[in-house]
Amino acid sequence: MSFKEHLKDAADKYGISLNDVQINQFDKYFQLLIEWNEKINLTAITEPKEVAIKHMIDSLTCWDDGRFMGDISVIDVGTGAGFPGIPLKIFQPGIKLTLLDSLNKRINFLQTVVGELGLQNVECIHARAEEGARNKKLRESFDLVVSRAVARLPVLAEYCLPFVKKNGTFAALKGMKFAEEAEAAKKALSILGGGKAECVEVKLPYLEDKRAVIYIKKEKNTPKVYPRKAGTPDKNPL
Repeated sequence: MSFKEHLKDAADKYGISLNDVQINQFDKYFQLLIEWNEKINLTAITEPKEVAIKHMIDSLTCWDDGRFMGDISVIDVGTGAGFPGIPLKIFQPGIKLTLLDSLNKRINFLQTVVGELGLQNVECIHARAEEGARNKKLRESFDLVVSRAVARLPVLAEYCLPFVKKNGTFAALKGMKFAEEAEAAKKALSILGGGKAECVEVKLPYLEDKRAVIYIKKEKNTPKVYPRKAGTPDKNPL
């Protein structure tokens, strides 16, 4: 089966409807990912079926029509090869997307993808999360902040919640230890202005592993001292 066929199959099994334009954009994204992966390290997952399920469909699991409108502002913190941000943009073209990453080589790749796919209202920013969250244009400016495979939740919350506007949402895509991470992050969430972590379990087609999206509503503004300087959240989590 081709990548397109694997993607259609996985989307159908997960209950997502993708049109021909979206299927073609996902396919182009896959081709660019594989091509650039030979030059810079973007992903260890390269087999078409695995990319379709573990990258593309997995990225879409954090979208919830009941929580979000299609024209919201979204930032993907530590986006890497563009997950989950670019799949979300393909799936919901109306969102205004910002992709933030600390490695300029990856930003070059993302800018190429955005151009090749003809995506509108996408900004790629080269910065660490700790730096970006102190930029007045970015701080507490987004309806939805997403992040995937960056850090444990107590640390990730300090990177991400400063970007979320009051009453906005932080959505963290997590693996099998999601409940343990949510419990460990209670103190950090309280300090950073977040509400209670809501874990929504996710079941991807053909996979038996447990994973979830953790949704956190921003209830109060984040104190100005956060995020702390680079490296501190990792060494000394809240």
